Amino acid sequence: MSESSSRPRKPAKPYRRPQKDPVRFLAFEALRAVDERDAYANLVLPPLLRKAREKEGPEKFDARDAALATELVYGTLRRQGTYDAVIAACVDRPLREVDPPVLDVLSLGVHQLLGTRIPTHAAVSASVELARVVLGDGRAKFVNAVLRKVAAQDLDAWLAQVAPPYDDDPEDHLAVVHSHPRWVVSALWDSLGGGRAGIEDLLEADNERPEVTLVARPGRATTDELLDMESAVPGRWSPYAVRLAEGGEPGAVDAVREGRAGVQDEGSQLVALALANAPLEGPDRLWLDGCAGPGGKAALLAALAAERGATLLAAEKQPHRAGLVAKALHGNPGPYQVITADGTRPPWRPGSFDRVLMDVPCTGLGALRRRPEARWRRRPEDLDTFAPLQRGLLRTALESVRVGGVVGYVTCSPHLAETRAVVADVLKQFPDADLIDARPLLPGVPALGEGPDVQLWPHMHGTDAMYLALIRRTG
Repeated sequence: MSESSSRPRKPAKPYRRPQKDPVRFLAFEALRAVDERDAYANLVLPPLLRKAREKEGPEKFDARDAALATELVYGTLRRQGTYDAVIAACVDRPLREVDPPVLDVLSLGVHQLLGTRIPTHAAVSASVELARVVLGDGRAKFVNAVLRKVAAQDLDAWLAQVAPPYDDDPEDHLAVVHSHPRWVVSALWDSLGGGRAGIEDLLEADNERPEVTLVARPGRATTDELLDMESAVPGRWSPYAVRLAEGGEPGAVDAVREGRAGVQDEGSQLVALALANAPLEGPDRLWLDGCAGPGGKAALLAALAAERGATLLAAEKQPHRAGLVAKALHGNPGPYQVITADGTRPPWRPGSFDRVLMDVPCTGLGALRRRPEARWRRRPEDLDTFAPLQRGLLRTALESVRVGGVVGYVTCSPHLAETRAVVADVLKQFPDADLIDARPLLPGVPALGEGPDVQLWPHMHGTDAMYLALIRRTG
């Protein structure tokens, strides 16, 4: 017997069961829901957070844990394009051949390494532990190997490696660096105009965490009441807006729970206010919100109408969304009505309304801060689907308003094919309708362009990229 064979073997390390980290497991669940079910993070995350608090208890899952889970989900979704490019440089196969659950774990790990202040060793070890829980030990080794390659460089170094030089391909460079699909970069740049600085500011603003903005519904709540909250500050532009600068919880606000106030981006408030304040010729008794779901603008309009003795009719095609509208308007001090109706085949008579809001379905490219997954879900061909619907709804709006009344055409997209192109095409069919200058109806708001329509921007105004055209029927 040889000397080497007589040596006692080292005992094998006992198998250690993986430990589930509730924060990272929750973030993984949210990403899988977004990927598998085309869910939106802002709808998936709240119930997952509630479930985690109930299961783990407030001692093991507190506000800091909820904030970290939220950052992991939204940060990973916002930077998905950049992180995909980095991961692709670290694996030996095309990304489409990497199982989606594995890619989700990798993306979460890359965000912790390149997009947060979590120490490198903690980011890698926590991601590998998550992989062991949700993928198994074998694929966890793959995750470990990839993340160790990623950890060798910081984000700036990776961008220098994976993004083409700006001078060679400006749009592709911006797409990788700022994590937007190339076609979205091109569309936003066309709408914004100008040089490199402006589009970079816009793309970066899309990747920032938006503040929570509340609206005090007139006659039902006041901004003073909302400003009593800790971390609450006045809105920038809307007289009814209050911002929760430190990311406060809206559900903890009495006025929000009671429906007297709501969560509403300041851009959405501004376009509703502009329509409500547009000068009319003749009576001001009956208003229409022709695409009212889920009800934020309708609730503000109904409150404003009530102050003037006017009535709002809120129409929504989808029954479940009509239910959300009814909930938002419940308790309004003045008369209103909510109906389920298709805005392209309206049940009301032409020329019935003094004011008409038509906030049309669109690609949602103006709300990428709030719905970061939308940038990866939308395709250029979606514009062809929305185009006939948008034109049909604007035609209905112009047919529904009386002579001397005003229509507000609104989209939460700055894409020219959804904004000015729609308005220009439809106005060719209505020689008795004219654009009116919307800019004076947004007092104090800077950088509104040459008019008469208005385009708001995240980087200029701190709002979603809402578009507004005001049109008056003249005969």
